[in-house]
Amino acid sequence: MNASSEHGKDKLHCNEALAEIFLLLDRECSPERDAELRRHIEDCPPCLEEYGIDEAIKQLLARKCGGDLAPAELKRRLRASIRRTVQMHGGLTVERTEVSIEKSE
Repeated sequence: MNASSEHGKDKLHCNEALAEIFLLLDRECSPERDAELRRHIEDCPPCLEEYGIDEAIKQLLARKCGGDLAPAELKRRLRASIRRTVQMHGGLTVERTEVSIEKSE
């Protein structure tokens, strides 16, 4: 399956879903977009695999860096990078991003 495949009635492209995986993981999508992305990911094995990998990376970082605060400049650069990546891959504009580190159990 390639990154431009479509699945189901929602016609969501894989490249759109993949560009928004971290927004989904960070719960920064609207409830409607969240549901649309989850439907696509559940029906698309390659996207589901990528989601699982990204979720595992996020949990690993939270475990290893839990309690540590990222410097403000790093947060600013990460936000800018996330915006550029989402725009390039999904053709979307991100109005607001927040970077947080959560400790998972």
